[in-house]
Amino acid sequence: MPFWQLYYHIVWATKNREPILTLEVEPIVHDLLRAKAIGLEAVVFALNGTEDHIHMIAAIPPKLAVAKFIGQVKAVAATRFNKSGAPGGPLFWQEEYGVFSFDGKRLANHISYVERQKEHHATNTEIPILERISGEGVRMVRDSTPEYHLDELSI
Repeated sequence: MPFWQLYYHIVWATKNREPILTLEVEPIVHDLLRAKAIGLEAVVFALNGTEDHIHMIAAIPPKLAVAKFIGQVKAVAATRFNKSGAPGGPLFWQEEYGVFSFDGKRLANHISYVERQKEHHATNTEIPILERISGEGVRMVRDSTPEYHLDELSI
C-alpha cells in the first residue's frame, strides 16, 4: 500500500440552496455521507454545515479521483435519503462543489472551521473562499524561465 497524506476541504450545496438540512434531517444525511465516504476508504475528520450546504474534511486515497469521490458521496447520500422516507425530502444537490487541498499542519484549522459552521454563518465570520462552490478555478500563471549560467552553479 502506498503512503499518502491527501487532505481536502469539500463544500457543496443543496439544489437551489433549499434549506432542507434542518436539525431533524441533518444527522440522517450526515450519517449517510460519512458512511459512503468511509466505504470508499476515505477518512472523515469533520462534517457539518447549515441548512443549505455541507462541508467535509476528508483524506481521500490516491486510487480514487476526487471528483469521483465527491460524486459518489453526494449521489449515494441523496438516493438513500430519498428512498428512506425520512421527513424533509426530497434531497437533491447542486452539481457544483468546491474542493481545497491543504497540508497536515492546517488539518486542525480546517476541522475547527467546519465544526463551527453554524456559528460562522450566524456571526458572518465565514472565510469566503472556503464557502465557494462555483466559479473559475486556478488559472495558469507562469513566469518566464530564469536564465542561469553553468559557471555560476559550480560547487
